Amino acid sequence: MLGSVLHACVHEGASVSFVLPFSHEQAAAWWRDRILPAIRSGDCRVLTARMHGSIVGTVQLDLAMPPNQPHRAEVRKLLVHPQARRLGIARALMTAAEDYALEAGRTLLTLDTLTGSTAEDLYVSMGYIRVGVIPGYSRRPGTVEVDAATFLYKPLTATPASR
Repeated sequence: MLGSVLHACVHEGASVSFVLPFSHEQAAAWWRDRILPAIRSGDCRVLTARMHGSIVGTVQLDLAMPPNQPHRAEVRKLLVHPQARRLGIARALMTAAEDYALEAGRTLLTLDTLTGSTAEDLYVSMGYIRVGVIPGYSRRPGTVEVDAATFLYKPLTATPASR
């Protein structure tokens, strides 16, 4: 199911590290070969959202930080299946990721996103602070054109129960 969400998002143009052509098998292999070992080692936490028994959204917290950054986690791959968008799933996943980060002793979250995207608007609406933009940062999934990425951060100060 995670592979299906990733595949659908990339085919809808999501700038999440992959380019077309991108098969279902490549999507499943990425989860199996790259993410599952990181989950097993404790370096990554994957949160999911379900509707009608199917995974429709996911977000990752990269907890594998250098020794001088044990207070930080990186948010990666916020994905919501195109058929399940505009239902509050991304916001709910981000809130859950922030709660988990706090429970794991992380007080700073960082992330990057496609500049000008609805995801950027979501992050800003949730209190993330723009740091800057790198032009020409990543290639669009279906072309050789490149897009800018915006980098953001959010200090976490509340306890999960009080949020």
